Amino acid sequence: MRSESRSMVLVAVVLSHVALPGISNAESSVESNVIYEMHSGLALLMDVHYPDNANGYGIVFVPGSGWTAPMSPDADPLKSGMNRTHLGGQALLEAGYTVFSINHRAAPNHFYPAPVEDAQRAVRFVRYNAARFRINPDRIGALGGSSGGQLALLLAVMDNEGQLDDPSEVNRVSAKVQTVAALYPSTDFVRIARSGSPYTALFQHRLTNRRLERNPDSEEERIYRAASPISYVTDDDPPVLLIHGDQDTVVPFSQSEVFKEALEQENVDVELIRMPGGGHGSSIISGPDSPDYFGPLVDWFDRYLKN
Repeated sequence: MRSESRSMVLVAVVLSHVALPGISNAESSVESNVIYEMHSGLALLMDVHYPDNANGYGIVFVPGSGWTAPMSPDADPLKSGMNRTHLGGQALLEAGYTVFSINHRAAPNHFYPAPVEDAQRAVRFVRYNAARFRINPDRIGALGGSSGGQLALLLAVMDNEGQLDDPSEVNRVSAKVQTVAALYPSTDFVRIARSGSPYTALFQHRLTNRRLERNPDSEEERIYRAASPISYVTDDDPPVLLIHGDQDTVVPFSQSEVFKEALEQENVDVELIRMPGGGHGSSIISGPDSPDYFGPLVDWFDRYLKN
């Protein structure tokens, strides 16, 4: 009897220190590895970062990865990009936003349009479960950098309507976000490909690694255009904030410039923060005199989600 009592006490102690799925742990503000979709047994995961003082609004965060994911079983998942401070996810968390950092299917095993579909599904999942996450389902934002910025922009400019005849209730809700911020995003793949630098990591299974010819009827151009956020710009798009270094040699600064011009032509609210001397990734901050963009980033979401 004494042995049984000790066992019961031990079990109770162990359970008291386990973070149960869906239940907040007082020692942690992150709900890790939430499954937002399954693909033939492959789980798509997100981490839900809860702020200390929640404001009731959510941001879907798409880390940049060049549309690739490492093959090593011990590699950090894409969603760990939340730890890259320069992307701004932590700044939004500190400002009271609930941030959903996602994995998505990626090369070398998965290619376009899989990453786009996964980002859309993540928004649908967050919106469908808004009550669980205690956020406003009608006011969701998106944030991303580089390839994640391209995906975040597509969440804003594509129709992203709910698929009303889908057997999944999650897929019946909208994947459209109400505002977006993108750091050094690719916005026009046709323009990039014509310069001789196609992104094979996104398109490898369908396109060859060659310079795109000026043929609007070609299969290559059709696919590049379909993946380009600039192709979907209309006058009902939500506000867009762009942040880009003017010395970026990976994604040219002009990619944000042309996208800004396209949105302005449709009278969509848009702002481009130019980072003088800034490069790609963390090198967007070129030195101690680099302008602050965390403040404007938070202000942007405050302005367009809370009002």
